[in-house]
Amino acid sequence: MATGLTLEISLCVIEGALAKAAGIGCPPLAVVVLDAGGNDVAVQRQDRAGILRVDIARAKAWGALGMGYSSREIGERAQKMPVFFSALAAVSHGRMAPIAGGLLLFDAQRNVIGAVGISGDTPDRDEECAHAGLQVAGLVPQP
Repeated sequence: MATGLTLEISLCVIEGALAKAAGIGCPPLAVVVLDAGGNDVAVQRQDRAGILRVDIARAKAWGALGMGYSSREIGERAQKMPVFFSALAAVSHGRMAPIAGGLLLFDAQRNVIGAVGISGDTPDRDEECAHAGLQVAGLVPQP
C-alpha cells in the first residue's frame, strides 16, 4: 500500500534540508515540497532568500515529477538531447528547471509520493540539502 505525502513528512524534509544548509553554511534557501500531483504541500523561504528562489525550487521539483527522475538527471539529459528538451520546455510552459536540486520522494514500496526542490546555493549544495531532508524524513533515498 502506498503511503501518501503528509504535511508532517513534508515539514520534516524541509527541516532536515535547512538544518543541513545551516551546517554547511549555505546562503538563504527556499524549499518546496510537492505531492505526486504537483501541488504545494509545504513551502519555506528563509529570510533574505531571493524572490525567485521559491519559483526555481518549485520548477526543480515539478520537473522531477514530470519526468520521473531528478532535476540533475534532467539537466544531464538536456545536454545530450537539446532539441527534445527545448520542446519539453515549451510543452511545460517553462515550469521545469533542468539543474540539480530537485529530487523525487518515494515511500517504502518505491512509489513516487512527491518531490522536493531547493534553490539558493549552488545546484550541488541545493541537492545535498535535499538528500539530507529525505534522510531526516525517513524517506527512501533517490536511486
